[in-house]
Amino acid sequence: MDEVKLFDRWDCEEAEVEDPGLDRYINLENIMAPRSRGRHSDNQFYKADVSIVERILDRMYVAGHQGKKHVISSGHNVGNSERLWKIIEAAFERIEEETDENPVQVLVRAIENGAAKEEVVTYQRGGMMARKAVIVSPQRRVDLAVRHLVQGAYENCFNEEKDAEEALADEIIAAADNDSSTRVVRDKQRREREAEGAR
Repeated sequence: MDEVKLFDRWDCEEAEVEDPGLDRYINLENIMAPRSRGRHSDNQFYKADVSIVERILDRMYVAGHQGKKHVISSGHNVGNSERLWKIIEAAFERIEEETDENPVQVLVRAIENGAAKEEVVTYQRGGMMARKAVIVSPQRRVDLAVRHLVQGAYENCFNEEKDAEEALADEIIAAADNDSSTRVVRDKQRREREAEGAR
């Protein structure tokens, strides 16, 4: 029996997660089809059992709210799995051409670079609101990084009139290089800077 590979080309299991805190939450399992159809949703930490590439696909259905851009972030970017899967495949081809690396490894590095370790929470103390720095849970770190990767790519489709696959590939490559012009790295730096000021 032939070995299962992502898009029948890339071996996800070759990729390595260098951040030990995220190792449990970035699933590098090779998948044949992009849709697990909710079979993990009965488990509390089910997202850890879903392939990281499928989680990118899931986030691409609705990138999420971006401040006041409610219409852009919620009203336009829905679609079917097959179309989004083709966008991811084309983006991965572009990543491989530009970096000569396994695109899954580049994606993992981008997520690690965009996963904030600390953030600020606001709570009420007496009659005033107080801010406090907290450590971010590993699952939330991955969730935020995936969300901001997709939002950054989606934003570039509008602002620079790029194709979806080009925008996604560029965002992943730049985040893997820890480029602070990307949305995911910029957001991580902002959260950690605010946490430093709230201590």
